[in-house]
Amino acid sequence: MGKLGGFLQIERHGVRQRDLVERAHDFHEFLLTRPVPELREQGARCMDCGVPFCHNGCPLGNLIPDWNDLVYRDRFADAIAQLHATNNFPEFTGRLCPAPCEAACVLEIREGDAVTIKQIENAIVNRAWEEGWITPQPPRRETGQAVAVVGSGPAGMAAAQQLRRAGHRVTLFERDEAIGGLVRFGVPDFKIEKLVVQRRVEQLIAEGLEIRCGVEVGSDVSVEELRGDFDAVVLATGSRVPRDLPVPGRELDGVHFAMDYLYQRNRWVAREFGPAPITEQPAIEREITAAGKDVVVIGGGDTGADCVGNSLREGARSIVQLELLSEPPTHRPDDRTPWPQWPLKYRLSYAMEEAKKLGLGEQDYSVATTTFSDDGSGAVAGLRIAQAEAEPPFAPIAGTERELPVQLVLLAMGFLHPEQELLDQLGVAKDPRGNIKSIEPYTTSVEGVFAAGDARRGQSLIVWAINEGRQCARMVDRYLARRRGGAEIPGPFAPEDGGLAGHADADTGPEGPPQHVGPGVGAPDG
Repeated sequence: MGKLGGFLQIERHGVRQRDLVERAHDFHEFLLTRPVPELREQGARCMDCGVPFCHNGCPLGNLIPDWNDLVYRDRFADAIAQLHATNNFPEFTGRLCPAPCEAACVLEIREGDAVTIKQIENAIVNRAWEEGWITPQPPRRETGQAVAVVGSGPAGMAAAQQLRRAGHRVTLFERDEAIGGLVRFGVPDFKIEKLVVQRRVEQLIAEGLEIRCGVEVGSDVSVEELRGDFDAVVLATGSRVPRDLPVPGRELDGVHFAMDYLYQRNRWVAREFGPAPITEQPAIEREITAAGKDVVVIGGGDTGADCVGNSLREGARSIVQLELLSEPPTHRPDDRTPWPQWPLKYRLSYAMEEAKKLGLGEQDYSVATTTFSDDGSGAVAGLRIAQAEAEPPFAPIAGTERELPVQLVLLAMGFLHPEQELLDQLGVAKDPRGNIKSIEPYTTSVEGVFAAGDARRGQSLIVWAINEGRQCARMVDRYLARRRGGAEIPGPFAPEDGGLAGHADADTGPEGPPQHVGPGVGAPDG
């Protein structure tokens, strides 16, 4: 364990961040790494509990007390081995995960005192890259079998890497120009610089993975070709159909889905600062910009916060973020989400903190949008809103109406389900919400076709995506082993390699505790 009694002697120090005003004018990451002596002290606070509830909070089953202790003992090389035993991309989760593990930490019984798990995780993997400890791990032998992975978000990347390390010939298909899914195109560089994603892509290529960007399965490559050329198919296409807002004036110019805006901003950053994509960026049909405009962001989750952060850096005149739900309490509501559950409490986002510091931001709760008003030439000029009722359907309350000036509206209200066309072409069964239905864990209704990530479980967290990719890969590997009439080949799934043996059999479906987070409480909505 860490230092005996360390949690009583050492004060918690959270993640360091760059100055609010300075960082609001560039696209560099705003999180900073603490010096090693401070990190070791933070690791020393871990009690190595008899029942480590942080494991309950982490869908990946990360060996949190183990690597906390290793950091305390200054054994960072051993710590990264422990991290990689359960997580392919800890630098993604260390930057982007909301840390349900910290909410479940036993020290969090005294609210705000949890071990800084996320900070330590990120520091371990950053040090590992700096020291050159992370290298390609090509398979020891080849199976002669081929797998197609469709979709290159965290679930697809994790599944592809695990399957390649098991010795299969893996092709990763991505319709966009670069690998990473929403981590590449939806999340801004000031949260995760894309060089961080690109070095993992280069690792995948060095391990023998074939990457095909700019290829849309179902049109550029037919379903018949896919089934004919590969022994198994993994669908990791994400949950990409956004929730719309069907109110009068929705068709006006200047009202856009959040991802349409974020994709453009991330592509602009890639053109200006790199890294270059694998194939050419698509042409911009219609530019979406916040520069000099009054911006309204509808939706209180992480996607909405990222819209606020980008609008601020573009030079918006004002930014208002609206949330339909009521403002959550400032402290954990024990009657609703007692420890170790994820607490439904108020969290000021990094972006709104920046906007308020600069006097440009406002955040309002219990707000219903009723109408988008026209400027006379087909563009949005105003947003009619009202106070919303506290219970569904959150109807507007008469007599509370007011209008906001706006020239750009960004809809960041979450996602409904995966795009349906490819699923229909393959003939896979779907659940009532439109997600891919699992007949057995990660197995669809179609022989040889598997599913992982948001396309299977619905909109969720990055830790769930990586977990699903890893779990799905093991199910695919077992299926292929049966087809060739042999046993599983020792590799990333075998106990001798410290992989997911004994952990990957369970179907971690939507009932898992970290799934139950919602917009308006500082939790991701995508």
